[in-house]
Amino acid sequence: MAVKKFWTINHACGDTTQADLSGRPADRRAGYARWLAERDCTDCWRAAQGEDTESKAEWLANKRAAEQAEAEEWSTRYRMPPLEGTDRAIAWGTRCRHQLVSAAYTALVLEGTTSEAEWAAIEDTARPLTHAGWWLDQRDADPADLPELLAAATGGDRPTENPHF
Repeated sequence: MAVKKFWTINHACGDTTQADLSGRPADRRAGYARWLAERDCTDCWRAAQGEDTESKAEWLANKRAAEQAEAEEWSTRYRMPPLEGTDRAIAWGTRCRHQLVSAAYTALVLEGTTSEAEWAAIEDTARPLTHAGWWLDQRDADPADLPELLAAATGGDRPTENPHF
């Protein structure tokens, strides 16, 4: 007998729905149905989220503005040049550069074995990278990898950041 594909879900909000779980592997359907039952149905969840939508958007805008101000102040303090690219990429890239370089300082100098002199050389290597897109591409990189990433981007064996040229 085949494992059923349509499940009746009694949600935590009290509503009952039919869920088509045919897109899930047969051995994972029961667990997913149980997980769904512990949550509100889609309509109730959306209604609950809708109450705060405007305040969440405002909160996010305020958070991004604070992050941007902090990143720009940091860029000025550490003499990082302005980035190049579209306005949106520049703003986002500035935040990414700040977050990555700050996290790298913590990982390499404060928690690692990199000296302040070695860190100054790392900062000097980062300054010429003014393409916002490069910093966006590195936003999920491990901060401890920053020296290697900078070396790869600024190495003399590649005339551009594009590895295919």
